[in-house]
Amino acid sequence: DFFRVEYRMNHALFTYAKPIVAFMDGITMGGGVGISQPAKYRVATENTKLAMPETGIGLFPDVGGGWYLSRLPGRIGQYLALTGHRLDGAECLVLGLASHYLHSDALDEAKARIIADPQAIETVLDALSVPAPDARIVAHRGAINRLFASDKLEDVLAALEADGGEWAAQQRAALATKSPQTMKVSLKLLLDGKTMPTFEDEMRQEFAVASHVVQRHDFVEGVRALIVDKDNAPKWNPATAEEVSDHLIDQIFAPLPEGEAWTPA
Repeated sequence: DFFRVEYRMNHALFTYAKPIVAFMDGITMGGGVGISQPAKYRVATENTKLAMPETGIGLFPDVGGGWYLSRLPGRIGQYLALTGHRLDGAECLVLGLASHYLHSDALDEAKARIIADPQAIETVLDALSVPAPDARIVAHRGAINRLFASDKLEDVLAALEADGGEWAAQQRAALATKSPQTMKVSLKLLLDGKTMPTFEDEMRQEFAVASHVVQRHDFVEGVRALIVDKDNAPKWNPATAEEVSDHLIDQIFAPLPEGEAWTPA
């Protein structure tokens, strides 16, 4: 099925012996993150918009999101997973999600030089790199680490409510539009992902979680509201964080039976 093939591609990219270059010149979201982040060289530009917005459609940051986001500094990964915040190229560079920052008008030259001398990828990208603008997310790093400190969704929501500041209020409003179920899934995914032994183990768990999540109400409803009908008014079930029980999360994270579980090939 689709998820099985996609995860095999992500794993193949992650383990591929030859260096891969990903040019993130534009929208790099969801599956785009899954394709770009395994690459050794990840090029951001002034056009880059990178995000994992899946909680808005009742899904979660899959295709390696549990691995990559959990390894970002502080609690930025949890912030990105819950809110779906869009990072620009400068923010990607400062967070390590990009290895180089180039102007978009230099990309054709970069590609031509790499084709002419594939052994010189790093030299080419270093030569064409330019200083990135200030990364705006840095100004909010302290607030992110403080307000998104907990792996319990109810604590995050309470911290945002209690803060009283404009930025916190904006984040609380953003979370009010997301699926409570898959926000809880996302927090557990990152908690587990930080200590996952291998990327293969990560893919196996994410496939099992995805197999359960796509059968539940919120995914169907999220796709309807944001992609099909475009009314942007999903009716989540469970409707609140408190109604998403630990038992439900345990069911979603249950391993698949042998024969159904994901394998690299």
